[in-house]
Amino acid sequence: MKPGKRLDLTVQYACGRTGIPARADFLRWARAALPGGGSIAIRLVDEEEGRALNRDYRGKDYATNVLSFPYETEPRVLGDLVVCPAVVAREAAAHGKPVAAHYAHLTVHGMLHLQGFDHDDDNEARRMEDKEREILAGLGYPDPYSP
Repeated sequence: MKPGKRLDLTVQYACGRTGIPARADFLRWARAALPGGGSIAIRLVDEEEGRALNRDYRGKDYATNVLSFPYETEPRVLGDLVVCPAVVAREAAAHGKPVAAHYAHLTVHGMLHLQGFDHDDDNEARRMEDKEREILAGLGYPDPYSP
């Protein structure tokens, strides 16, 4: 990797590790979505912590799949992702998708949020979803938005 392109990734386990991808998987997914490098922490949490964070930071009183906390985008992306494995597993099962593919999608989705992508309106959502599809296809995963 060139200087300035390094990705420093910390993975924190604040819940059981059963069924959770390896750090190497998270690193591969994060690198694909953040080719410019950065410093990112991914924290895997139980539903109680996920619910508290979603409530406190977004005003929504339920555990969600991924939360993004961007701190800087220049000169390097700095931020945290919080992932709730129980929610990820339920969603993957409900949509008949492999759990690893759903983790890959949510990691890419969160990494794009850390870079300033959003889905507040239709145009932004389309732009973000197109970028997710492109990155995930490069990783060998199918379109996460297809039925």
